[in-house]
Amino acid sequence: MANTAQARKRARQTVKANAHNSSLRSRLRTAIKAVRKAVDAGDKAAAQQVFQQSMSVIDSIADKKIIHKNAAARHKSRLSAAVKALGAAAA
Repeated sequence: MANTAQARKRARQTVKANAHNSSLRSRLRTAIKAVRKAVDAGDKAAAQQVFQQSMSVIDSIADKKIIHKNAAARHKSRLSAAVKALGAAAA
């Protein structure tokens, strides 16, 4: 247990920050899963729509440094490739 007032305050703040960051990470994972689900369904138009919304979520969370910017870029790249491959498979 924290011994000083400062350490006790930091412990309290950490709990709150951890809960906030966890909810943001959950939003990120949900956005990624939504794109994957749309790609698996095979509807390119819907997949592109969900992909655009997910890009905003991914960028926002990377800006807050919840995930590293390169990790965000990697997620975006892989999701983009999956959506583009969906169009190539349909053609």
